Amino acid sequence: MNIKNCKYINKVDVDGNKIPDDPICIKTTLEDDKILEVPLDPDNTSYAEIMRQVDAGELTIEPADE
Repeated sequence: MNIKNCKYINKVDVDGNKIPDDPICIKTTLEDDKILEVPLDPDNTSYAEIMRQVDAGELTIEPADE
């Protein structure tokens, strides 16, 4: 998976307010500009690959917007 960048996406409450420090997925932009919203699920193969690259120091996940 050729990843350009990753950024956490926080949960939103019923009023549309972001809930800080409570991410629900990782917005992932690939080299071909395709965007994936990857759930924080270790059984998800895309999530597992993202975390492999993070652990290898090849990728950093940006914090969510506040």
